Amino acid sequence: MRAEELKERKERADAVVLAHYYVDGAVQEMADYVGDSFYLAKVAAKEKKSTIVFCGVRFMGESAKILNPGSRVLLPDAQADCPMAHMAQVAQIQKLRAEVPDLAVVCYINSSAELKAHSDVCVTSSNAVKVVSALPQKNILFIPDKNLGSFVAKQLPGRNFYYSGGYCPVHAVLLAEDVLAEKRAHPAAEVLVHPECTEEVVKAADFAGSTAEIIAHAEAGAAREFILGTEPGVLHELERRCPGKKFYPVTPVCRDMKRITPEKVLACLTGGGYEVKMGAELMDAARTPLARMLELAN
Repeated sequence: MRAEELKERKERADAVVLAHYYVDGAVQEMADYVGDSFYLAKVAAKEKKSTIVFCGVRFMGESAKILNPGSRVLLPDAQADCPMAHMAQVAQIQKLRAEVPDLAVVCYINSSAELKAHSDVCVTSSNAVKVVSALPQKNILFIPDKNLGSFVAKQLPGRNFYYSGGYCPVHAVLLAEDVLAEKRAHPAAEVLVHPECTEEVVKAADFAGSTAEIIAHAEAGAAREFILGTEPGVLHELERRCPGKKFYPVTPVCRDMKRITPEKVLACLTGGGYEVKMGAELMDAARTPLARMLELAN
């Protein structure tokens, strides 16, 4: 589809298209804004269009709706979900609140609205260390991703961390020996990984950071080759911003992110798509930790 026609469809629908770095490159090309979860949450909160088409998994659409309840939020695929978003239980949170004094429940944004509603503050991989360091509580229950929580804990040794035990099925399957084998094949390459990877993989890396931080590091660094330990969808942005540099992905694709196709995005602009709907009470409860994240991360 020509860019002019796509623009006209967006205007007729009074819609803006947001896309995460992990969706297919063709979908990213259709978007008005492309970024990681933190960036897209900030964009969604301030968006004035009546319709937000969110090219990502369900928790992303939920967060957009919670932060901007006046807009209609559409997901191109109703089945695109994040398994990790459900890897904690409300009962776990309630039990630890009763047992541990001076506890803050810190919820990774990659989580369901229900988990957010029972949390004190949300974080993303871009801002987790900054947000948690600003909290007065000494004890931290970090949900749902244990790997990211462990990454944060190592940078904040004065806190006591508890975990729900969740993980990202894409990042957690990467092994340190996989990284080292790729390093032997490409000895000049820097290893860049996401902190959703295991502690052993992070130790084997030259740099660990959020998707946006990985992109910025690769763009600014002197290295010409990189072993990429995050979802390969980010290659689209890396190759655009780092011409002449080589990237060797070592993680599998996120099948849920790849459910989003250009055809499904177009359907959202012509009366289709899946509208994100939640009860007012749930949205209000989940908005508080999201808003606190935006406040503490600025």
